[in-house]
Amino acid sequence: MNIKFDKEHFDILRKISQNSKISQRNLSKDLKLSLGKINYCLSKLKEKGLIKIKNFKSNKSKIGYLYLLTPKGVVQKTDLTIKFMKLKMKEYDELRKEVEEK
Repeated sequence: MNIKFDKEHFDILRKISQNSKISQRNLSKDLKLSLGKINYCLSKLKEKGLIKIKNFKSNKSKIGYLYLLTPKGVVQKTDLTIKFMKLKMKEYDELRKEVEEK
């Protein structure tokens, strides 16, 4: 699967995999993204079939949601993690070269 690295989607998938009951407001705060951006990204992740969004049936205010990674979402998160690690390793190698040349 050839996917481009999207840090925002990667970070959201990572946070959701750690806590499926995290609120959009907490995602926004933790990732330092606007609430609108979080909402947009969650909609796109759902559209791509990477997450499922479910309401808490027992929540009277109906503002609580459960975010579940789909099998496709788990694969995407794994692929993005690998791309992220490769990117960081490349940056590290470049910085190390710069330091060695000085």
